[in-house]
Amino acid sequence: MTWIVLVIIGVVVVYVLTGFTVTRSEAFDRNGNAYTRQSRSWKPRKLQFFALLPVLFIIGSCVTSVPAGHTGVLVTFGKVEGDILTEGVNFKLPYQQVVNIDNRVQREPFQLEAFSSDIQQTDVIGSINFTVDRALSQNLYRNVGVSYYQTVIYPRVLENVKLVFSGFTAEGLIEKRTELAAEISSLMKSDMRNYGIDIVSVNIENIDFTDIFTNAVEAKQVAQQNKLTIQTEQESQNIVAQKEAERQVIQATADAERRKLAADADAYSVRAAASAEAEANQVVAESLTPALLDYTRILQWNGTVPQVQLNGNSGEDGGAVYPVINIPEIPDPNEE
Repeated sequence: MTWIVLVIIGVVVVYVLTGFTVTRSEAFDRNGNAYTRQSRSWKPRKLQFFALLPVLFIIGSCVTSVPAGHTGVLVTFGKVEGDILTEGVNFKLPYQQVVNIDNRVQREPFQLEAFSSDIQQTDVIGSINFTVDRALSQNLYRNVGVSYYQTVIYPRVLENVKLVFSGFTAEGLIEKRTELAAEISSLMKSDMRNYGIDIVSVNIENIDFTDIFTNAVEAKQVAQQNKLTIQTEQESQNIVAQKEAERQVIQATADAERRKLAADADAYSVRAAASAEAEANQVVAESLTPALLDYTRILQWNGTVPQVQLNGNSGEDGGAVYPVINIPEIPDPNEE
């Protein structure tokens, strides 16, 4: 800084000194002798302004601007300074260089080849979004430089994508694209943290397989779809059959219940009739008397004599059966 002050002082001195002019004129002394008289005067001239050019150059080289979203890294004769310049107008020494580091979210596409765990070749198209930490911008420039994407980021993208893809089958790569991107992003964040680079996201935009594998996957999908259709139809038929069986069980249960109720009703009717008949018989039995029985027999006798007769006595020969002799009828002589 001292030499800048000295240069400015020197320029001012030159500017002042170059403003003086010497004027010569002929004059006479008291004795009439002629002599040349010199006089000095100072006034600004156009050539004097050229002396200010170094000052203007120095002042201009001390002013610099940092674009929005960037950080200025000061470099003094190849040495990276510890201080950084923020966006806007900043002051520096004329011999210092300012390197602008972009701290905004940057997107870089990538395209590479990788293999799955079942040795299927894939063409991967994706992109990575990242930012540079402002506080570590000078360290990134000191250790890597301005081409940090090609130097440290892209090689790690190649390695991590191939590493993650090798842990999945080809079919798994198709189904778990989001999981792939998250796992790659996690690995990238760990690798880039020491460089002051923050990984915002990793996007897997397309995974392309060989034609043979693609055709095989399509055929498998068609087969699975057909199988699903058949299973759906079978399940529908099973449901219908099950509903029909349930309906038949319900109908059979209802029929059995109805028959049981009918049987119970018939049994109840029989029991009721038997009970009524027993009561009636008991009433009749209680009302029978010997005279009534004789009267009833007389009413029911048809006039014939039985062939045998049961003795109703209870003696020694009680209950014996005696034959009844059938005496023929003697005709009446008066009858002709």
